[in-house]
Amino acid sequence: MYRKQQKYVMGRELEAKNYRNKAQKAKNKSQILKSEKKEANDGYNYQNEIINDKLIYSIRELMRNSSYPSLNLNNLNIDNINQRVRDAQYAVRGELVTIAEKMQKDINEGKRTDFEKIVFCNIGNPHAVGQKPISFIRQVLSIVEYPELLNNPNIHLLYPEDVILRAKEYIINTKNGIGAYSNSQGFDFVVKDVARFIEERDGYKADPKNIFLTNGASEGIQMFLNTIIRNNMDGVLLPIPQYPLYSALLTLLGGTKVNYYLDESKGWGLSIEELNNAVSMARMKDVNIRCIVVINPGNPTGKCLDVENMKEIIKFCQRENLILIADEVYQENVYAEDMKFTSFRKVLLDMGEQFSNVQLFSCHSISKGFLGECGQRGGYFEIMNIDGEVRDQIYKLACTRLCPNTLGQLVVSMMVRPPKEDELSYELYQMEKNSILNQLKERSIMLTKELNNIPGISCERPQGAMYIFPSVELPSKFIEEAEKMGKKPDFLWAKHMLEEAGVCVIPGSGFGQKPGTYHFRTTFLADQNSLKDAVFRMKAVHEKLLKQYA
Repeated sequence: MYRKQQKYVMGRELEAKNYRNKAQKAKNKSQILKSEKKEANDGYNYQNEIINDKLIYSIRELMRNSSYPSLNLNNLNIDNINQRVRDAQYAVRGELVTIAEKMQKDINEGKRTDFEKIVFCNIGNPHAVGQKPISFIRQVLSIVEYPELLNNPNIHLLYPEDVILRAKEYIINTKNGIGAYSNSQGFDFVVKDVARFIEERDGYKADPKNIFLTNGASEGIQMFLNTIIRNNMDGVLLPIPQYPLYSALLTLLGGTKVNYYLDESKGWGLSIEELNNAVSMARMKDVNIRCIVVINPGNPTGKCLDVENMKEIIKFCQRENLILIADEVYQENVYAEDMKFTSFRKVLLDMGEQFSNVQLFSCHSISKGFLGECGQRGGYFEIMNIDGEVRDQIYKLACTRLCPNTLGQLVVSMMVRPPKEDELSYELYQMEKNSILNQLKERSIMLTKELNNIPGISCERPQGAMYIFPSVELPSKFIEEAEKMGKKPDFLWAKHMLEEAGVCVIPGSGFGQKPGTYHFRTTFLADQNSLKDAVFRMKAVHEKLLKQYA
């Protein structure tokens, strides 16, 4: 009985073992089949992934090259940046200046010996071409920058008394020092200085609430245009030729440029008939013209407007309901004997209450005039007859840049409040001021005469500002060659003057000109000998060019 039971148990164990073995084999076989199936699927999926990757890449490339946003926006390239940035042009610091700086570097390093130096006539940057700073300004700034100088027992031997007093005044009024932010509109005491200056200049009180200090006039212009341009159907009347800041800003803001041409045959005069034609043409295209820009004295033409012409412009603005932007940064630079600067503000107020609905923006800067403090970045603008709620929005814009730089604000204060006649610095200040302005006048006369002696070049003597805008007749073969190269003829000519004569001027196409005419803009800021040498070189190169393409 026991053996039978033992045999039965052993049989059951053997069956169980056999069953487990079979089950394991079945499991192994199943795993092998699953593995084979997985490999087959993986291969299929791999092929699909390749196809999908190629498809995604193709879509990305298609979208990158189209006007639609890129799938990879963080990877910036020239095609997916703001296209308005690409389209904006600013001629006075463009390709030619880059070439000129490289040439000057090669001269400095002895790699180029055909010129002693490049004569830079491309931009109104007086100190860069040798103009000396006004002593009073730099003396005051030196103490404000380092107030510990006031503790020096010999300070009265180093500085005139009025310089010390002015520096102390600024140190007290800036409270937290020039390293701290000021009010977004600017230091209150500087704003009040500007208001007094405007009142003394025009004979009418100025409201400090409507005055904003800025990092140069350019920032103020940008803030104001940013306030009024809403879309691409908003237009701005721009003089042609014009300072390219305006066209560049309009491109960036998405506004529409509406050109009005200054009359070269009448000394670059501004015609109301031309303004009427420009407005009519724009409105036929449903452009809503919001404002007109007038640069007085003119850049690049040097034209100074007379009061009667200014009255006509103000009447035109009232009739067409346009804001007047008066760029008056060259108000100290008037050289014509029978001319003097008059602000649009004064003319508008002289015209009486009936024109009190004409809205005016006007600006000034420390970069021009006789100061030439371009790098200090100081300026101001004033708004007139503009709603208080709009003013608040402009103030909000001013807040986004925190504040104008503090040193520039102090230079603005010194520009509008120079030393008085009974102060020690007055005599030197007047001597330096008159010397700079007289030299600018002499250079403008000399350069006009010398340029008119070059065959095919003609120009008007500038009444003001810092520039001459000569016309240049180019041979037809030269024009054809430029067009084949995809270059504007006056650009190619200016490039030729740079590379062959070592003179950097800016082609008229950068400022705008009537179709079929060619010009260039040159400053008369460099010293007289440098300018004479520049014209001598230009004459030789231009005469050679005329023979070559005859």
